[in-house]
Amino acid sequence: MSSSKTSAIPASVDKFPLPTAKIGTALVLGLTGAIGGAVAAALARRGYRVRALTRHAATRTNHFGHHVDWIDGDAVDRDAVIRAAYGADLIVHAVNPPNYSNWREIGLPMLNNTVDAAERSGATILFPANVYVFSKNTPDLVDEAVVPSPTTRKGQVRLEMEELLANAARTRDVRVIAVRAGDFFGKGVVNSWFSQALVKNGPDAKSIQLLSRPGVGHSWAYVPDLAETFGRLVDIRAKLAPYEMVHFAGHYDDTANPFAEAISRAISRPDLKTKAFPWFSVYLGAPFVPFLREVIEMIWLWKHPLKLDNSKLVSLIGDEPHTPLDLAIAASLDEPIAHGHAKPRISPGKVIAA
Repeated sequence: MSSSKTSAIPASVDKFPLPTAKIGTALVLGLTGAIGGAVAAALARRGYRVRALTRHAATRTNHFGHHVDWIDGDAVDRDAVIRAAYGADLIVHAVNPPNYSNWREIGLPMLNNTVDAAERSGATILFPANVYVFSKNTPDLVDEAVVPSPTTRKGQVRLEMEELLANAARTRDVRVIAVRAGDFFGKGVVNSWFSQALVKNGPDAKSIQLLSRPGVGHSWAYVPDLAETFGRLVDIRAKLAPYEMVHFAGHYDDTANPFAEAISRAISRPDLKTKAFPWFSVYLGAPFVPFLREVIEMIWLWKHPLKLDNSKLVSLIGDEPHTPLDLAIAASLDEPIAHGHAKPRISPGKVIAA
């Protein structure tokens, strides 16, 4: 059974002072995304110099709170990735195909490029894994020994991506740290179920839309906690297996009530109504909107409970980094905290996500 051990870290983990001594270089593919930026910050706190690949290096400005070396290039360009990885100790593969589609056509080739670059540079790959590789037939509690059984196209591609990494570790002397987690939420995480469905329009939401039925648990990952977990695994990477996959427990919402109640507290609106998410609208729009067709594939995650067992992770790093739910929700909605609760909003017209 899961130990689900966690340790509290500040909601403002991204504000920790940065060390002055540099201990290595991390190439981040997907720095401007939620997990890429958070992992970069966690590594910068440890003294890593952050390097990022972008198609518009000359126009990039630094708003990350740490130095970034911008390199011209695209993650779909193998030679560009290999050049950018020269001298790197870590490669954070946090880039996905645009518009939530073309996973096989774009996602797999990009990961192949990362593997080739890691093989040449000797860098360790950091890979955020997800739960797409499972299905409604998967046990409710999942540890690393559970065999993936995807029944969707995206799930099959994600499994092939994990197999690619595992094979590279076995046959090409590439080292990989993979952390499997649930749905992301956190400040600035805009393309998420949290910001676009559960509490759409942030503090100005008209209601909280419950995505699952009561009793159907769902795994959530607060991005700063997940990023710190990657950092702690990097701290001990010399002791890890060539391919190390671990599960991140995060916040498990087994009734939908804890998240709804924390949202109400964070925005000081105890009277905020809850209602069921209108899944029928997704089906109605799917014939006309490709993105919605992709979403339908993953609806099973809201109809069947899936909890990630973090026992292996705990055995490696100790308690899992874990921001209390109220703090995590308030930070995600950009609401200030006072005495453990959110302060009333100063700017009532502010919209966090749409």
